[in-house]
Amino acid sequence: MPSFDRRKFLWGSTAVGASAVLVGCTSNEAPGSTNTAAVAGQTGENSAPGAPVTIGFSAPAADHGWMAAMTKNARAQAEQFSEVTFKATEGTNDVNQQIAQVETLINEAVDVLVILPFDGKALTAVGKQAMDAGIPVINVDRVFDTALAYRTWIGGDNYRMGVNAGNYIGQQMKAKNIANPVIGEVAGIDSLPLTQQRSKGFADALAGHGFKVGPRVSAQFTPESGEQQTANLLQGAPKLDALWNHDDDQGIGVLAAIDSASRSEFIMVGGAGSKNMMDLIKADSGVVKATVLYSPSMASSAIALARLLGQSKGLGDLAEHEVPASITTYSAVVTKENVDQYMDVGFDS
Repeated sequence: MPSFDRRKFLWGSTAVGASAVLVGCTSNEAPGSTNTAAVAGQTGENSAPGAPVTIGFSAPAADHGWMAAMTKNARAQAEQFSEVTFKATEGTNDVNQQIAQVETLINEAVDVLVILPFDGKALTAVGKQAMDAGIPVINVDRVFDTALAYRTWIGGDNYRMGVNAGNYIGQQMKAKNIANPVIGEVAGIDSLPLTQQRSKGFADALAGHGFKVGPRVSAQFTPESGEQQTANLLQGAPKLDALWNHDDDQGIGVLAAIDSASRSEFIMVGGAGSKNMMDLIKADSGVVKATVLYSPSMASSAIALARLLGQSKGLGDLAEHEVPASITTYSAVVTKENVDQYMDVGFDS
């Protein structure tokens, strides 16, 4: 799991004290308030309102589409529960500030903490501090260094994201009877484990179809770097049959480069599941034919799990009495055929 911001290395310069201001606190807002974020449905006996639960939430700054959707989804999910009080800290990309903000929530004795760390390693100690204080922690996406720092982890599957992108492209190439396809890849930051896992899954899946990755570039999970690196890839590849871009926020720039180069001879698969890409998939008028989910709906599920933990409940559809210790979301492939099914989890790039 990634230790750093999945799109940018944005390090703040100033630490703040434990008195960091909490913003955007809500308390038992009525269900049905206007919000287009994805929320988990409530079914079964555990869906009935229970004892009051105060959930603390901490995440990095909402400075790009995927992260903004994580925070939006968490808040929207909390609003579905009349008994939940939601306390969110101000998003920050400064690890020292995030640590101080989490410590504030610990000192306020919230019932459960949901933490998406800017840097999993750096936030491990404060996660363990919460657990030692008797506050269960839901660790979202960027995993802490030890399971002693969290009660439950929920996040995406980077390796399978690459596998599913590779399998989709492999199947499309065979359907088109292309024997030796030229398959490009626009990766994210190569030094990050998440990028390495996605690329390995992609290469492994293509190998299973008898294909291999062709021209490959590494961007920075930003539209600007996506455009620049894709332009470089296209200049060096006069012909492509398929292209996988790891990230739909980055994909805005990738598509700009493709448009500038007037290229349309290949199919493109995105990554993460932005609404922008889903709209293009549905229109089916350009190169984008699919995207592989790494959905920020995991934040909604994290809040739902936090409520269950706070009320000592389990998941209604499982035989176990307790919430699981680990939940990995699935990287579904969104295509024209099923795009309407996934529009509710799409986010704005």
